[in-house]
Amino acid sequence: MSRKKKPLPLLEDVEISGVAAEGKAIARVSQDSSGENKLALFVPYAAPGDIADIQIDRRKHSFAEGHIVRLNKASDERVEPVCKHFGLCGGCRWQHLPYTAQLRYKQQQVVDALTRIGHVQLPEVTPISGSEKIYGYRNKMEYTFSNKSWLTPEQLASAETFGNRDAAGFHIPGAFDKVLDINRCHLQEDFSNRVRLAVKALAREKGYTFYDLRNHTGLLRTMMVRTASTGQKMVLMVFGEENREAITDVMEMLRRDFSEITSLLCCVNLKLNDTFADQTIEVWSGEPFIEEAMEDLRFRVGPKSFYQTNSRQAYRLYSVVRDFAALRGDELVYDLYTGTGTIACFLARSARKVVGIEYVPEAISDAKVNAAVNGLTDKTLFFAGDMKDVLTDEFVGAHGRPEVMVVDPPRAGMHPDVVEVIKRAAPARLVYVSCNP
Repeated sequence: MSRKKKPLPLLEDVEISGVAAEGKAIARVSQDSSGENKLALFVPYAAPGDIADIQIDRRKHSFAEGHIVRLNKASDERVEPVCKHFGLCGGCRWQHLPYTAQLRYKQQQVVDALTRIGHVQLPEVTPISGSEKIYGYRNKMEYTFSNKSWLTPEQLASAETFGNRDAAGFHIPGAFDKVLDINRCHLQEDFSNRVRLAVKALAREKGYTFYDLRNHTGLLRTMMVRTASTGQKMVLMVFGEENREAITDVMEMLRRDFSEITSLLCCVNLKLNDTFADQTIEVWSGEPFIEEAMEDLRFRVGPKSFYQTNSRQAYRLYSVVRDFAALRGDELVYDLYTGTGTIACFLARSARKVVGIEYVPEAISDAKVNAAVNGLTDKTLFFAGDMKDVLTDEFVGAHGRPEVMVVDPPRAGMHPDVVEVIKRAAPARLVYVSCNP
């Protein structure tokens, strides 16, 4: 006979004291009657200063996770979220806080990571550089089509019958087969919403099937929309069936009704996962890429290219990297994890040479194209391969010891072997770009 798990408790009048990583707030709750043994409790969609009843959902030795059941006293910092989907789709975590507060808390997270976890003695921290636009700033959005839209608790509690559950929107966090139907997303310019809703309307009119995420059947699978600071726009439709007549109908509607699309692409993906990096992309109309502009540089962005999702903030970031690099014009620069070579090209005009290394071969191909487009082929050199295998003492000996090194690793950070080579190379200046403090 299996033993029933003890139900997790509901904690009343918990005061939220701060913010934590991944968009969660934090409270410290007592584990015993002394009140001294505190447990860290992480709560999404809460704000410092909230007093709420919290249902514990998960309990570990050193922390717990829960959700707000009842908000007894709202924080003075709370504001009304702009998006009606806030709290459901999982895409935005802090719309209930003003942007000035978001910046303050995010900067504190970075400081805490370095001082409390890393035990690093910091000099004065420069103020966080916020985004000029807090909505409509993303240059890339990916939507999923599903024949079984996720029903909200309110919908489930109602007596309404939901016949057609076709959805075009976002995955519910932690659930691969649950998609929330989105009416309007505020993260990208409204063009993105108009395109998504047009495809959805056409499919419903013609009876085209939306993808079944469990059975892996259906025509409409995913859609990616990319927009550039130049005004160029890309739409990539990914289909789950090789139905040429229906595909042509959808693609021709997009070509006809959205003349602003400069790169219209499609792909048939019959695999069990949504990734299309290994799939053939068909150019339906226009160019196979769009172009971003920074100062007098142009960067080609294809459907498989990585590019910072906030174009304006990317420019500010690269400007800070250039300032920190403090180039005089005669330096050899190594750009590790160079991606499509944006930072490398950004620095190459002010350096003797930039050597870029990246794991993804397609990204290195893009980097070489970007260097050529900007007349920087002679000032850049790119290599593809696993960083720990490419960046060795022999590599440094062959290509020169860098005066400046820029590193922009993935979230997991750098392999210990890479760190040791960097230490032995001993660049005079190291600029570390991190997406995870």
